[in-house]
Amino acid sequence: MASKHESANMSLIDGNDQPPMKLDDAAIEAARRSVGRDATALQPGPWRKNLIQLLNDSLATELVCVLRYKRHHFTAKGLASPKIAEEFLVHANEEAGHADRIARRIVQLGGEPDFSPDTLLARSHAAYDDSTELKAMIRSNLVAERVAIETYGQVITLIGDKDSTTRRLLEDILADEQEHAEELEDWLAKD
Repeated sequence: MASKHESANMSLIDGNDQPPMKLDDAAIEAARRSVGRDATALQPGPWRKNLIQLLNDSLATELVCVLRYKRHHFTAKGLASPKIAEEFLVHANEEAGHADRIARRIVQLGGEPDFSPDTLLARSHAAYDDSTELKAMIRSNLVAERVAIETYGQVITLIGDKDSTTRRLLEDILADEQEHAEELEDWLAKD
């Protein structure tokens, strides 16, 4: 009779002469010995510094988006503006949450989140906008969301399987950005 461990490692063949599926016993043993290490941090590698830089650029983008949405929240005028202005505030708060999550991940990776206002716009992928007309506000936010979607998609592809924790974080943020873009597109279509 096979032990529990042996059962877990038994071949699972679907009848198509596929190679057996087997757990990596060395990786499991390494996990047993890893007590005391930060489970969410990457091991030092040549690309970790680049990943932290990409995340800091994403942090700058999120912070600029917070500022742009806040400005639009407080300055939107017109018949449709109260509802849309409130949604701008919701988006601003969600972007602030994204920034917090990215900053936390940068620290987990051994980096320092860059909140410097002096370089914020230069590092951001999205632009700030001080439009005063509601349709222009919606359009500038939609452009910024599309830029964020493209940027996060590229970073996720670059990460690949190197860092599943960061990849899942960015996939989650990407889903929010896609929802924002869909909502903004709907508003423009109604106008």
